[in-house]
Amino acid sequence: MADIEKSIAACCKQLKLPTNFAGQAFEQKGDTPQEYLLNLLTNEIEYRTARRKSKFLNTTDFPRRYRVEEFRADEIDFPEDVSFQSLLDLEFYHTGKNVIMYGGTGTGKTMLSILIGMSACNQEIPVRFYRTAGLINLFSESQSSGKLTALKKKLNSARILILDEFGYVPYDRTGSQLLFDYLSEIHEQKSVILNTNLEFSQWVNVLYDQRMTTALIGRLTHHVELILFPGINNRLRESSINATLSRISSQEAGNNG
Repeated sequence: MADIEKSIAACCKQLKLPTNFAGQAFEQKGDTPQEYLLNLLTNEIEYRTARRKSKFLNTTDFPRRYRVEEFRADEIDFPEDVSFQSLLDLEFYHTGKNVIMYGGTGTGKTMLSILIGMSACNQEIPVRFYRTAGLINLFSESQSSGKLTALKKKLNSARILILDEFGYVPYDRTGSQLLFDYLSEIHEQKSVILNTNLEFSQWVNVLYDQRMTTALIGRLTHHVELILFPGINNRLRESSINATLSRISSQEAGNNG
């Protein structure tokens, strides 16, 4: 039996199968040789899938993880044709849209974005999560140390980029420009989820440059789902963020007419 196991292990190595495959060969059952082989291969596929999902989840840099049942979806103002479940199903991603979550501190933006990210990992879609100030500092430091290409390569491994806490503090000018350049590069290639407590009209206060701010808003809102969070609903009715999106919707309707 030991010789057979060694021979199976040698075959696995030659076929570039994992070492645990040899052990599974002795644990798997089947009423016929064909059923045994199918069970063995199916088990290996399930094992590899679970490992990939775990790898995606472990490389996201989520500050913590949540359970779906923890989220109070009934307190969120979703756009028409958008729901908590449709976000978890990544409909925005599959239709090439970004997501902007707008609301006060502590209203659940980070939690929802992480739940979406976890759902993406479970669907084997790679995700990266950053606090915006941290990523901007990374851009600035990477340029100074000659590692900007390596940072972009890391970011490019993700299909969904989550930027949390946008606008909570003023940003480094150089890093802001580099982030803008990168978001321009990936425009319509990746989906961006951005969480903010600032109306569009206030973004220039943390980015400093009006032209860059206007261009960034234009790129992020070209195809976007805006998720409004509770606590400031009266302000939202008159906010520039709603007015801008209404104007964009009217323009798109006119172009399609």
